[in-house]
Amino acid sequence: MIASSPGNVVNTSFAHRLLPYDGADRFLDGALPFLVDGLDAGDRVVAVCGTGQEMLLRDALGPADAGVEFREPRDWYGHPARTLADCLSAADDATGRGRRLRVLGEPAWTSRTPLEVVEWQRIEAVVNVAFRETGASLMCPYSTSLPAGIVAAARKTHPETVRGGRAVPNPGFVDPWSYCAQCDREPLPAPPSDADTLRFDRADLYWLRAYVTEYARQTTLPEEDLQRLLVAVTEVVTNAMRHGEPPIVLRMWTEPGTGAALVCEVADEGRWAPGTGYGLIPPRPGGAASGGRFGLWAVRLLCATVQIRTGEGGSIVRLRLALPGAAGTGHRTESEGFHALGFPNPPRGVR
Repeated sequence: MIASSPGNVVNTSFAHRLLPYDGADRFLDGALPFLVDGLDAGDRVVAVCGTGQEMLLRDALGPADAGVEFREPRDWYGHPARTLADCLSAADDATGRGRRLRVLGEPAWTSRTPLEVVEWQRIEAVVNVAFRETGASLMCPYSTSLPAGIVAAARKTHPETVRGGRAVPNPGFVDPWSYCAQCDREPLPAPPSDADTLRFDRADLYWLRAYVTEYARQTTLPEEDLQRLLVAVTEVVTNAMRHGEPPIVLRMWTEPGTGAALVCEVADEGRWAPGTGYGLIPPRPGGAASGGRFGLWAVRLLCATVQIRTGEGGSIVRLRLALPGAAGTGHRTESEGFHALGFPNPPRGVR
């Protein structure tokens, strides 16, 4: 996923700029010079924007538009961690070739659930850490017609704002790790009273995966997503056994309606040390995971929404996978769950 360490370093500094706009003219005033400068410098130039913006840019660029890679926002911004990893890999690849990656990227905010919005806003913040040594240049257009909260958050996650064609320091910029802490400030909503609950002091991973599989197959979760969930849950539970404090509690439930999801939560009595990064930053080539925490980066690649809380009351990792259509399952006792698998009794260590 991540390219090899670049050997040919481009002598440019990383830039991450906000372009607020309220019409075509304001959009072009910031976006056009950004793209033209990249073409003149021989950068790899990518524009992630909707059809209307693409038509404006192509018309303004003329024949030079052939040097710009136009991408659809829904494809580019498909998954927070994977988008970050792919873009970082592209930046490393460009640097290794003596070039610079330059991306005009307008995030796709419509039709996102509130939790998805938070995850993408978090990505906007950690970009400032993950790309710090790549020399990439990123400009993010934000229409002022977006909800006020989204525009306000953008001013906290971009070090610079483009005004009148000039980049100026953004006084509202917040340290990325402080911003992420703000995202996690509120406690998670309590699980529903009928959530499937499994408590154990130690776990047989075979039984665990069988249990999760049986529950998930009562929902509309696609098989491919089930396999991702099994790997993610195994990683989280293994880490809880190695680094947490028993008992470990696995809870599963579904949330129907708009944004229907299968939710899987792993809780234990341990507390994580500060400064671990919670797996938000991809591991860099030739070194340990930067800001990594017990394989959580891999978990974030597998699940689009990963919520983590840790403190005096213990630690919680909550995974969410979208369900096609409205789905739901009834409450199931622990013994009923294992009986449904054809086993007369739960494995030892489960109570």
